[in-house]
Amino acid sequence: MLPRVTDDGASTSSRVSPATLRKLELAAGDLAGACLTAMARCHPWFARLSADLRAGVQLVTQTGVANFVAWMGKQGVAGSLGAPRLTAEAFRIAPRDLARRLTLSQTVDLVRIATEVFEEQLPPLAADEAERRALVEGVLRFGREIAFAAATVYAGEAESRGAWDARVEALVVDAVVRGPRVVSGSTARSWSDGLVSRASALGWDPTEPLRVVVGSPAPEAHEALLSEVRREADRSGQSVLVGVQGNRLVVLLSEPPGLDTGGDIGTVVEAFGEGPVVVGPRAADLPGAHASARDAFAGLRAAPARPGAPRPVAADDLLPERALAGDQVAHRRLVTGVVEPVAAAGGELLATLEAFLESGSALEACARTLYVHPNTVRYRLRRVSELTGLRPTDPRDAFVLRIAVLAARLDAGGEPSNGS
Repeated sequence: MLPRVTDDGASTSSRVSPATLRKLELAAGDLAGACLTAMARCHPWFARLSADLRAGVQLVTQTGVANFVAWMGKQGVAGSLGAPRLTAEAFRIAPRDLARRLTLSQTVDLVRIATEVFEEQLPPLAADEAERRALVEGVLRFGREIAFAAATVYAGEAESRGAWDARVEALVVDAVVRGPRVVSGSTARSWSDGLVSRASALGWDPTEPLRVVVGSPAPEAHEALLSEVRREADRSGQSVLVGVQGNRLVVLLSEPPGLDTGGDIGTVVEAFGEGPVVVGPRAADLPGAHASARDAFAGLRAAPARPGAPRPVAADDLLPERALAGDQVAHRRLVTGVVEPVAAAGGELLATLEAFLESGSALEACARTLYVHPNTVRYRLRRVSELTGLRPTDPRDAFVLRIAVLAARLDAGGEPSNGS
């Protein structure tokens, strides 16, 4: 037999007598305790929770029971099982870290257990069959609303966490770009400690090597591209931090133990827009990444001087352009990495290299200038290649060697020019 429907749309089976409501109120404490006992029995992980988390779950459960009793009481007045309005309160009064320490799946499991306990213990309190049906229907609807309220809380927590992560990520990237204001002392240590702390909160291992990649962000749908970059990096076992600073896109790409990309950033380059993309040298750890960022930005500033550069290009492949732009680090690296090894080897290697470059890379002309056989010049140039990794007969390598020689001459005659 179906329940009779009144003019206001309420079913007579939805009404619960004051006497039954009083029974519900008196049973609320035992009901909450039964829910917690069932949770511990059904899920061993619940018993392993810390005391404060279990207390938080108990508080939510007790509030949920009280809300249910209050809601059923409203049905007796309003005469209609409308949507519960108090369910979210149970989660609002919970400790803030409860949603962070329990997963949504775990919370839904706990709500399911509580609903089952409600279904088992509440209907026997009804005075008649109509009230029993009302209680069963109320439990089902209330359990559904509690589950929706939990999902809403977790969604809000995820949004807040995402916004917080984005702010911390921006701070980490900015700290790497700026570097320590003092190279030694307590200020530098404080900068390093703060950087490591923030990065660790994002799940980044500060001891892993990494590279800093810089360029311009993609003008359209760059958020989707950045999300894809994160997914690709995660699939390759790498970590990535991204920062958009005006017209600059900065990417920190980790290289876990056993992985040395050699500057090959794979699909990360797709997150950048038109223009050069420069990859900084490999940094040993996160606190040392500011040097990689500095080199990468120096390369980005100097990249227009080499329009045919590959994309991406390593910052170390732009050393001559960087030196011409006034980068003192590139200037010294050219001298120490190119000229000094050749000079230390002796055997007229440096003089032969200079003569070869001055002669327009003409082998015969260089031999005449030095009064030696052309084969001697060939041998000496081969030795230069072995020492520097650069071939004097290659146009690009010859350019690098020439700028390195000029930088060494400037050092010999005084301080190198700062470009001003």
